[in-house]
Amino acid sequence: MSIVSLEIPEEIFITLKETPENLSRELPILAAVKLFELGKLSSGRAAQLAGISRVEFLTILGRYQVSPFSLTAEQLEQDVNNA
Repeated sequence: MSIVSLEIPEEIFITLKETPENLSRELPILAAVKLFELGKLSSGRAAQLAGISRVEFLTILGRYQVSPFSLTAEQLEQDVNNA
């Protein structure tokens, strides 16, 4: 496993009202959610990055208003018509 280090200005912690410890736990989850949303990671790999189970990751997506479904409206309509 690789380690990535970030330098974060103190003002960021003040603005977010977060401690370094809390933010260090939250950042991998935020990164995983965004990479999943962009289609760069599957939900399983995103969960792995976040350090949580896939079920927990899928549940957390709602907190960030990210859909666990990757179908477009057109694909969804086509699926309904084919059913």
